[in-house]
Amino acid sequence: MADVVLDSSAVIAFLQREPGADVVGKVITRSIVSTVNAAEIVAKLIQYGLTADEAADSMMALPVRKLPFDLDQALTAGTMWGRSKSMGLSLGDRACLALAEAMKLPAMTSDRRWAEFDAKIEIRLIR
Repeated sequence: MADVVLDSSAVIAFLQREPGADVVGKVITRSIVSTVNAAEIVAKLIQYGLTADEAADSMMALPVRKLPFDLDQALTAGTMWGRSKSMGLSLGDRACLALAEAMKLPAMTSDRRWAEFDAKIEIRLIR
């Protein structure tokens, strides 16, 4: 059973041993990631210098449950745009939030802007 949905920023902090990595490390084996966020994680790892294969392998090796982004989540993420446009939340941000809402779980992120969002779920900041 999962305890939390991880945003890509939380996973990147964990992988790069950034501040907050210890917070993510405590829940990583009981967490979920949207496939939208998996794409963001792979892209960020490539930006950091990994090859495409290395980045994909790193994502797949993470001890997190990876859930497909479905139509219900897509509709929820799309409708969040109006509530989040002043904060500049990306599609990836909203995909994470939509998954957290669907699973009725907290969302964990390093993005402080999320604290301002009128979410239907708990937002946990890693730093």
